[in-house]
Amino acid sequence: NDKNFVAEVRNSKIPVVVDVWSDGCSPCMQLAPTIKRLACKYDGKVKVGHLHVGAGQKSASKLGVRGTPTTLFFKNGNVVERVVGVRGQHYFEEIIEEDLLDLAEEKGAEAS
Repeated sequence: NDKNFVAEVRNSKIPVVVDVWSDGCSPCMQLAPTIKRLACKYDGKVKVGHLHVGAGQKSASKLGVRGTPTTLFFKNGNVVERVVGVRGQHYFEEIIEEDLLDLAEEKGAEAS
């Protein structure tokens, strides 16, 4: 919500994925299980949270969220990727591994 957004997201020591959702949003409900699986898979490496637009209206507005669901990917407190709408889990995993955890670079170095 607006009260803890800075502490939980901007000041986080690890990357953060934020699922911005709203009431009555069918695509938001469709995306929820994927977000939960990501939270389990990357537990301890990436913080995964939800921002309800009603409770986080100021934060969502500052981030330029215009529709839900919007998934925001933060690294060092800054948005590095934004996905609007529903995508498959693999799509989100690629963003997390390449943009948040830099695993693509590690895999390339191993191949050398």
